[in-house]
Amino acid sequence: MRNLPLLLFFIFLFLDCSGHKIVSDYVFNSIDEKALYIKSYDETLKLWKVPFEEMDVTTNYGIAHIIISGPKTGEPLVLFHGTDASSTMWFPNVKEFSAAYRVYAIDFPLEAGKSLSNCIKLTNKQTAGFYNAIFKHFRMENINLLGVSRGGWMATYLALQPGNAIKKIVLLSPAQTFGRVSNLGKVLSAINLKMFPSPKSTNKFFEAFSYYPDKINGVFKNQLYLAYKYGNSKPRLLGMMPFSQKELKSLKIPVLVLIGDHDIVNNEKIFVKAHQFIPNVETAVIKDAGHFISIDQSEITNKKIIEFLNKNE
Repeated sequence: MRNLPLLLFFIFLFLDCSGHKIVSDYVFNSIDEKALYIKSYDETLKLWKVPFEEMDVTTNYGIAHIIISGPKTGEPLVLFHGTDASSTMWFPNVKEFSAAYRVYAIDFPLEAGKSLSNCIKLTNKQTAGFYNAIFKHFRMENINLLGVSRGGWMATYLALQPGNAIKKIVLLSPAQTFGRVSNLGKVLSAINLKMFPSPKSTNKFFEAFSYYPDKINGVFKNQLYLAYKYGNSKPRLLGMMPFSQKELKSLKIPVLVLIGDHDIVNNEKIFVKAHQFIPNVETAVIKDAGHFISIDQSEITNKKIIEFLNKNE
């Protein structure tokens, strides 16, 4: 009976998503494949230029893996990565972010990364519960959210939930937030990579999504390739409907929206809707940047984000 506490822990862990098949991992098919991916994940983490710690937090929806850096007394800055990119994608940005802010980079549990879902899929409400459990665990107040692509949509969704403790949000080319994808043809290269992962399809993906594909670190490129080769994440676009005028008008907190001038997911048309309906919004186009705006032009992107976060409203 000495193993009873451990047994009860796992029963608790898998209870909340009853009705779903219980498996050890919904993203990777084998331990060996996951090990290869995690090795590449850890290699990318070596690109982080600041000290960090990795922590796991148990929630009703699985185990959240968080990479933490910055002063313990700093205001929380929570990072939501883009689809399948994992938290390691923030390697060009974390040094500047963590100079004054306590940075929490969270892996999405149903994509390649170190988080682990106990459901085969999560509704938006359940995903919000997953993140709110993390906020509660760390006793966060005055939370700043920064999301890119799918992560930007989720940051907006969380900011719209009643009773949240969110202070500001930063959206980097947020997918499906203000409207549909602007250049669906080129975005399909991501689907091609997911269906037919290879070095060739990986290169085509980065050529479509980045303005400087040859300058993106090869270690990170390899990690993303392995995410598509071995991972089984499902596109979430059908569950990410553009927000209504009423919802956008209810965003009273400061909002910053940045897109690249060569972005294939958004164009400047989204700024019309942003300024028309969000009461306190700032927008900017970053020159010579694609959808990978935080990597293509990390210096100017970092500067604009920090200036926005440091403003006293």
